Order: sequence, then structure tokens, then C-alpha cells
Amino acid sequence: MSRSGPECLLLGKGLAAAASIPGNIVQGIAGIAIGLALAMFFRIDDIEISGNSRYSNEQIAAAAQIKAGDNLFFLNKYDAAARIRQQLPYVETVQFRRVLPSKLVVQITECRDPVAIKQDGTVYLLCDRGNIVDTVSAAKWSQYIQIEGLTLLNPQVGSEARASATQQAVLDQLLSMLVLLDDKGMLHEVQVIDLSDAARITMQYMGRFQVEFLWDADFNYKLDYLAAVVEKLEANEKGTIDMTQDGKASFIPS
Repeated sequence: MSRSGPECLLLGKGLAAAASIPGNIVQGIAGIAIGLALAMFFRIDDIEISGNSRYSNEQIAAAAQIKAGDNLFFLNKYDAAARIRQQLPYVETVQFRRVLPSKLVVQITECRDPVAIKQDGTVYLLCDRGNIVDTVSAAKWSQYIQIEGLTLLNPQVGSEARASATQQAVLDQLLSMLVLLDDKGMLHEVQVIDLSDAARITMQYMGRFQVEFLWDADFNYKLDYLAAVVEKLEANEKGTIDMTQDGKASFIPS
């Protein structure tokens, strides 16, 4: 049955009033509704933490300030990651992943082979991402990969390493080398990296070799080349491997 007269007039006025509501008000109401829904649901019931060995799950969750019952979507993962790295210096990277409806996955990468810089009677441990993770006594320096020829500027545990203007390029080169050595699974075989010579970088490797590089070398290529050279040598051979020449390497037995 069709409507007419006053009833039709009232219906028409109602539709017109609804249509006249500004779009920003409609969007605001929708936003409030979504916010209320997120606040009511998606509570964290399960926190899965992996990749950690030095720190416990409880330490990581406490540093991040996350717990069961928190809202999954209201978590500021960037602030939480920053808190973890600040309070637990050996943590290099943190990744968060939400698994609906109620699970939070935290993936941790920890510093495995820190290098040691001895300075003012203290040994500072530095990871390949550039953060200072710890200090140890000078007597323990030889237990770590030793870095020579580099002085840090106001080193503090939990902060990024810095050097003076004249040595910042040296620090940058070191960190680039460390990342490549780590990615190629070679870092744990390094004993010393000497940066004191302006002409070349010298590395004590595998307890058997002194390896020499130019400062501007393509280290990605040179490290692969070094691994190939070492593979061809006998297990009892020791000496110097000169990687300063283009397209070739020279082995000088000791």
C-alpha cells in the first residue's frame, strides 16, 4: 500500500534530516563504534616469545610492559621495542606480530658475538648493529673479539656507539664488516680486528691467519674470496693472506 498525505510528508522529512547529517559526524560515530569494539575484544591471552636465550620470557615481557589482558590493537609496538632494547642491551632486533583474536608473537634477535674495545681501563662490548651491550674487566678482553685502533666517544651501555669526527668513518667501516662477517657465519672465527693502520685493516682469523684488506675494499666480495682461499689450504697451514690486490689473494706461509 502506498503512503500519501501527512504520513508520506513525515517520512520524507526524516530521510531528509538523516541525509543532512554532516559526513564528518557520521565518520566520527563510526570511529567511536570501532574503538569501542576494539577495546571490548582482542584482549591478549597468549604471549609467544622466541629467539631469546640470554633473557627470559618474563624479562622481555616486563621490559616491553605487556601482559595478558592488554588490548592487542592498542599496543604501541615501537615504544615496546624501544623499551626492550633500552633495558635489555643484548637484544638487537624486536618484531611484534598480532595473531587474531588474542595472541601476540614477539620475535627477538640477540647479540651473539660482541666485539671488545678496551678504553680507560674498561672493556666495552659492542654488537654488529652498533649498540654497546655490556662492560667487562680488562682481564677478560682476550675472551672476546678484540678491536684495536678505535676509541669510542662517551660510551654508555644500552646506547649506540659513537666516535669522534676523525674516527666516525672507522667505526662505520667496522660495523659494516661485522654485519657481513656475522651474516656469512665467519664472525665467531675472528680473534682481532686492527684498525690502527691508515693503509689497511688487519684481521686475525681462525687462530691461524693474518688477513689484510684495503680500507675501501668490497668486503662482501673479499670475505667470500677469503672463505674460498681458506678452504683450499691444509688444516695445519698458517700465515698471512693478502687480500689487498685486485682479483687475487696471496698466501705467505709463516
